[in-house]
Amino acid sequence: MSKILVIEDEAAIRRVLVKILSEENDTYQVEEAEDGLLGIEKIKNDDYDLVLCDIKMPKMDGVEVLEAVKKIKPEIPIVMISGHGDLDTAVNTMRLGAFDYISKPPDLNRLLNTVRNALDKKELVVENKILKRKVSKKYEMIGESKAISQIKDIIDKVAPTDARVLITGPNGTGKELVAHWLHEKSSRAKGNLIEVNCAAIPSELIESELFGHVKGAFTSANKDRAGKFEAANGGTIFLDEIGDMSLSAQAKVLRALQENRIQRVGSDKDIKVDVRVVAATNKNLKKEIEEGRFREDLYHRLAVILVKVPALNDRRDDIPLLVNHFSKKIADEQGIAKKAFSGKAIKLLQEYDWTGNIRELRNVVERLIILGGKEVSEQDVKLFASK
Repeated sequence: MSKILVIEDEAAIRRVLVKILSEENDTYQVEEAEDGLLGIEKIKNDDYDLVLCDIKMPKMDGVEVLEAVKKIKPEIPIVMISGHGDLDTAVNTMRLGAFDYISKPPDLNRLLNTVRNALDKKELVVENKILKRKVSKKYEMIGESKAISQIKDIIDKVAPTDARVLITGPNGTGKELVAHWLHEKSSRAKGNLIEVNCAAIPSELIESELFGHVKGAFTSANKDRAGKFEAANGGTIFLDEIGDMSLSAQAKVLRALQENRIQRVGSDKDIKVDVRVVAATNKNLKKEIEEGRFREDLYHRLAVILVKVPALNDRRDDIPLLVNHFSKKIADEQGIAKKAFSGKAIKLLQEYDWTGNIRELRNVVERLIILGGKEVSEQDVKLFASK
């Protein structure tokens, strides 16, 4: 059922619109309001898929209604109804976010096509929101320990800014989750989050990967190619394992941070970029600096905000929540029933030495779900979770 609200002060026009829409499609549920104030009240208290709104009305005109709706429920498409003398205003409302406008008296085909298109758009917006929520769920940070609560607080404070963040912690602790939440909670969330694993790219290729190259820059450079910094323009670049980056690439990253400009390999042309940099490492960068493997000036550029992700051994209170989360996720992925873990099984898992951190725990939970009994027992843990 698509719910449509008609806001129109002329009773005759209002009745025509309601009749046309109701008779056209029995899945349209059409309601009416005789002025803008009543319309806004209805929108606040109910969910509508589309609003048709007159421009010239007493108490509150259509432009004011449009501006108010865009603040309280911006996802609702609004089609403006314009008299002959209101056409300029109707066109201007498009700049303010109106979906479209139709003239009085309404042409039947034009009206119905506009309504169908507006409802299709609303459906797409809803689908995108659901998809966005699914993406967010994928990178959910599970835990209520003091350490995890502090990280969540830092993210909430830092994400809306453009401050650079350096995430530290052992392998398998979930540093990439922090990067994803920093991006998703920022004003750059509509832009790209580009991930680069600096440890996985050979040192001779890292500069081309980050900054791109021009044709002929090296033997296999058969055409111009944009790099990761350009791909992240307007968004965020996540430099994972930055402690493994070569010194020459570090120098170029430093310039990009200082000047917001890059150069493709083989070119002397500057390319302006607007990128937020989030970096992560499992290394002690201060020690790397002392040993000449990492630039101190780059460290200070990156470490405006430091986020330390704890090892799993330092947040054992979160293990019951993590086991429950992974159990449900693995069951969903494999299309099997979720298995419960006995209290003694959980207690035993909390006593293990988790050198592989969250990543290791997930693997163990998957193994126990596959090999354990209907309820994973303490004995199952002893049999199948051993190192």
